[in-house]
Amino acid sequence: MTSTDFQLARRNMVDYQIRCCKVLEPAILDLIETMPRENFVPENVRSLAYMEGHVPLPDNQEMLTPLQEANILQHLMLDGSERVLEIGTGTGFLTAMLAMQGKEVVSCEIHSDLAEQARENLDNHGISNAKVIHVNAMDTAALAEQADMKEAFDTIVLTAAVTEIPPHFDSMLNENGQIMAFVGQNPVVSLIHKRKVGHVWQETGISETLLLDMEGLTENRTFVF
Repeated sequence: MTSTDFQLARRNMVDYQIRCCKVLEPAILDLIETMPRENFVPENVRSLAYMEGHVPLPDNQEMLTPLQEANILQHLMLDGSERVLEIGTGTGFLTAMLAMQGKEVVSCEIHSDLAEQARENLDNHGISNAKVIHVNAMDTAALAEQADMKEAFDTIVLTAAVTEIPPHFDSMLNENGQIMAFVGQNPVVSLIHKRKVGHVWQETGISETLLLDMEGLTENRTFVF
């Protein structure tokens, strides 16, 4: 496919996969329509970059669908001041869009080759406010050893399915922080948005889907940062 073909595919994706599903925030639509998703897709499946579904990645992983990515961005409504933690970098596409809307992104990837590819992709697109760490973010001890985890986050995004949000992420949020996560077990996994207001959580269900399970889950341990 040529660059013109990809531009047309991207425009069609916005019109027929995203806008028609009530993602209408102009800034989000503009961001998605200008981000070359094909550059974050392995070359052997690049023609699938704008399909309505999950694009396969190395290590038996997959990209979120364009609609899932758009829903995450629309419900987070980042204003440029947020410190964001992403769990599951993949090849860095959602990472890049989070970085373009937030102040700083720290992204954790359990697979070293994907982490390296994401770093390269982010660098190639001039994204300087996102850092990719090769770590199992489900392992609280391993995560606590990372210097970037010493400061709390305003937003946390989990990009694979969990039966419940691991409690150590709650403790990593600032007051009024928010979490976006896919919660449940296949065949029913729900994308949910939670916001922490004092000691009370406000939760909104967004959509239901199928999604790969989060890797690296371990026994619960005490998390200190």
